[in-house]
Amino acid sequence: MNPLTEFRKIRILPLLITAALFLAALTALPARATPSCGFTSTNLLAPVPAGHFPSGLLDLMCRSDLPAWLLFTRVRGDSDLYVTQNTWQPGGRTGWHTHPGPSLVTVIEGTVTVYEAADPSCTPTTYTAGESFTDIGCGEVHNVVNETGAEAKVVAVQIVPAGQPRRIDEPAPGNCPALTCP
Repeated sequence: MNPLTEFRKIRILPLLITAALFLAALTALPARATPSCGFTSTNLLAPVPAGHFPSGLLDLMCRSDLPAWLLFTRVRGDSDLYVTQNTWQPGGRTGWHTHPGPSLVTVIEGTVTVYEAADPSCTPTTYTAGESFTDIGCGEVHNVVNETGAEAKVVAVQIVPAGQPRRIDEPAPGNCPALTCP
């Protein structure tokens, strides 16, 4: 009898199986998305759910007579366009998420703070009313938070592949502070 292959008589076998199952359970747990709180999103195109642009219609080029201004956009595939107003109550947050395409965002009231998961130090960037920023989407995970005592609002224009969701929830990254709902 080979003691290395004869597990029937070894009392340690149940312990080995238990340890293996425990480790498998830990590694098989799905990542949990972080919920939003104190956050609402309103479709400004309602009653139309989204604008639709067939492939090629967003291939745009514009050279202006104004100095140093050139627009060049090329999108392959059908696209949906969303125009939304996002509102945060004090302490509200979007939860960690990404988008399948880019967003053009303008703060119209208050202040929002953006945390980017790709930043190793997760240093936040703050935007106030009148300021604009872009969100490339395409897997860039972020959380937008209202860290003030007043309501905050933005208008976002998003272009995403046709039929895809505007938002994809993601788990909290390990390099950013834990942001909990009030």
